[in-house]
Amino acid sequence: MHDVRTVRAPSMPRLAAASLAGTAIEFYDFFVYGTAAALVLGPLFFPTFSPLAGTLAAFATFGVGFVARPLGSVLFGHIGDRRGRRPVLVASLLLTGGATVAVGCVPTYDSIGVTAPLLLLVLRFLQGLGLGGEWGGAVLLTAEHAPPERRGLWSSFPQIGPAVGFLLANGVMLVLSASLTEAQFAAWGWRVPFWAAGVLAVAGLWLRSSLAESPGFLEIDDHARVPLVEVVRDHWRLVLLTAGALAVGYAIFYAVTTWSLAYATERLGVGRTVMLACIMAAVVVKGSLTPVAALLGDRYGRRPLCLAGCAAAAVWMFPMVALLSTGEPLLMFLGFLGAMLAFITMFAVIAAYLPELYEPRVRCTGAAVGYNLGGVLGGALTPIVATALAEQGGRVPWGVGAYLTGIALLSLGCFALLPETRPVPVAVKAEPAMD
Repeated sequence: MHDVRTVRAPSMPRLAAASLAGTAIEFYDFFVYGTAAALVLGPLFFPTFSPLAGTLAAFATFGVGFVARPLGSVLFGHIGDRRGRRPVLVASLLLTGGATVAVGCVPTYDSIGVTAPLLLLVLRFLQGLGLGGEWGGAVLLTAEHAPPERRGLWSSFPQIGPAVGFLLANGVMLVLSASLTEAQFAAWGWRVPFWAAGVLAVAGLWLRSSLAESPGFLEIDDHARVPLVEVVRDHWRLVLLTAGALAVGYAIFYAVTTWSLAYATERLGVGRTVMLACIMAAVVVKGSLTPVAALLGDRYGRRPLCLAGCAAAAVWMFPMVALLSTGEPLLMFLGFLGAMLAFITMFAVIAAYLPELYEPRVRCTGAAVGYNLGGVLGGALTPIVATALAEQGGRVPWGVGAYLTGIALLSLGCFALLPETRPVPVAVKAEPAMD
């Protein structure tokens, strides 16, 4: 007989709420940097560059966070597969929150010279390292507690966290932008959202202090000694396919929330407040519809929704950049909304899909590495590439549309090669006891 350890099942609404709050806080930390990079970091930390070069340099430090995320998924994935999902949530939140507060304290280039952008680079790397562990821990803790028939729904709540974090980050920036003068915002206003991360981190730690370890981890009898070695040896093809499949989601999200913000304010002369409002409105709709799309995934499968989202993205990227180039708030919002709907059709089910693809003993490492490598492919490069392409084009940046469409087609091909997983249980199955 096998001695299968059991834990009392927690309230799924409470667990989902705690996971959502934690991911919202960590993604707030990550997104507030992206907004600051689009609006103010270039002239403050790269003043010797031209406006275009300064924006590119700021986006380059933004991209470093994505490069760090796979390393964070390896580090925290090892902890999650060896020691449990719960310790990952605490350690990643402390690291990301501390690095974010520190960004708000870095003196500008005028004060300490080249040391200023170097400090930004290091702190952005630490932000990415922490966030690389956050997603795997939060998603697995929820997915491995959830009943199989509603795993997509409950696992979607951590996926709402990025939308909430984005709205928090940009809401604070919007209020500061609207209430302060340009000089005040550049002098100290942009630092306030980074300092606020400290308060949010304390709140997140309190919320997560009472969470129980997942049964999926407790039921594993033979833990992987070095999870990364097993993932690379036995699941390398799956990791590459999931990374390629998820690239389009990152590309869409950061094209809308980061690149378009810089493009419209610098090239089209659209007000900063107007752009933030248009983007935030689209993200509100995206966050609200996440559970609905997840329920469809529970009913019809993960893969069909992912394929539909990729196809919609491929069709919509050219109309999106055309609507953006008008500079009209309503038309820009419609362009962003279509992109966010395509995005959430895929990403609402990803939190259930990725854990189901990997075996339990290496699930935290495998799912997190695949997820965060997709961020490198789609998120780190998109603001940089899109900025460069838009500079070469006319008023309508068709090159950006072609770039995003190409990523969508790449992801469509990767999803087509992945299997369906619903309704394979996530929890480790124990052998039946012999009478």
